Amino acid sequence: MADENPDDNNFEFIKFLPEGDQKTKSSRDYTGRGQAKYANNEIYEGEYVDGKRNGKGKYNYANGDLYFGDFINNAKHGIGKLTYKEKGEYFGQWENGKRHGEGIFTFPNKDQYSGWWAFGKKEGNGTYIYNDTGMRLVGQWKENKFVSGRWVLPNGTYYEGEFDNNKPNKVGIWYFKNGNKVQGTYNQKIIPNDDPDDKKLNIEMKWASNGYLYQNADLVNAHEKF
Repeated sequence: MADENPDDNNFEFIKFLPEGDQKTKSSRDYTGRGQAKYANNEIYEGEYVDGKRNGKGKYNYANGDLYFGDFINNAKHGIGKLTYKEKGEYFGQWENGKRHGEGIFTFPNKDQYSGWWAFGKKEGNGTYIYNDTGMRLVGQWKENKFVSGRWVLPNGTYYEGEFDNNKPNKVGIWYFKNGNKVQGTYNQKIIPNDDPDDKKLNIEMKWASNGYLYQNADLVNAHEKF
């Protein structure tokens, strides 16, 4: 898998090809450029230092994923791009084989997340853009979940507050283009799913305004589906 970092010294080779006229048949203690073909049909081509992948390189995974970028001690580490055969593409920082630091992930449906990562998950400040609607989630993420910030609609109206399950929850404020705002509370209700194979959460959201405000709760609930 693309998140694993096989050690050449403990991995079964089919063939190792050093650059130039060197006679070595193994990457053990090798420094320079070379190509390693593994028994699991994966291929690495790039730089080695003391027998380990260090520097720039390209790694073709057996499942069709392709990584091009920096390596340190056999791990993806530094700046690199991983193109997943089925999951999209990530370009950005890596640490010890995981997405870690700042980077951009483009999904197969053209949705895009740009921001910070920690140990392979969205963590910290980031923006998620929905390709089909143009809506954006801008703010704080924790373990791949959006927890606080703004839900921005294409017309400029936005909601700011807390989030659960990547959807508004608890106290927040709607801000409208004409300068008006509505403060209130979202309540989430999980709808039971009769299909055991469908892992997606069905969530019903209801908004209640606080006091005499510009928009009433019915108008906000009917505004735009999320």
